[in-house]
Amino acid sequence: MSKNIGVIGSGTVGETLANGFLKHGHRVMRGSREPEKLAGWLAEAGPNAETGTFAATAAFGDIVVLAVKGSAASAAIAACGTDALAQKIVLDATNPIADAPPENGVLRFFTTHDESLMERLQRAAPQARFVKAFSSVGAGLMVDPELPGGRPTMFIAGNDNDAKAETRAILDAFGWDTADMGTATAARAIEPLCMLWCIPGFLHGRWNHAFKLIEG
Repeated sequence: MSKNIGVIGSGTVGETLANGFLKHGHRVMRGSREPEKLAGWLAEAGPNAETGTFAATAAFGDIVVLAVKGSAASAAIAACGTDALAQKIVLDATNPIADAPPENGVLRFFTTHDESLMERLQRAAPQARFVKAFSSVGAGLMVDPELPGGRPTMFIAGNDNDAKAETRAILDAFGWDTADMGTATAARAIEPLCMLWCIPGFLHGRWNHAFKLIEG
């Protein structure tokens, strides 16, 4: 079923996911603090695409995708408005990457192992239904990944089971298997997968890989 998808973020991840939702038959609004910067994308994106402010995009979306830098995520949620996000699924693709450079290929985070960025965001917008997703792989593989090992696994977490079920349906359409790791607390384990995913890239220039959970 076609839905209105609000994508918060004007970077590569936001563009990739916006294009993915358009490809799969949804209407998409991309949000930016300066929507005019998205004019080039809008000109190429087709009739089901729009642009707007963060607040307009949050109001537009049946589902909202948060695809900004982790350091800007809290401010983006505030700009969306917590009332606009109430009861909506928010797909959280952010990671708490610090501004400091990687150490031996390992990204630095501004959170600790005892708190995830998504938990902070969930507290800031308690009525939103956050689901961690799309955070453990690069943008180039987020939509319809083609890898020799078959469908990769996307790890998700969140407090709302219905929101996770809908997220699973989206991921299935996007070519992913899904592993539900439980409540928002599990984002403490999922977000660091970004560190692990990036190490082969930083050290060896290899970015075409994804995780797969194999169960016996």
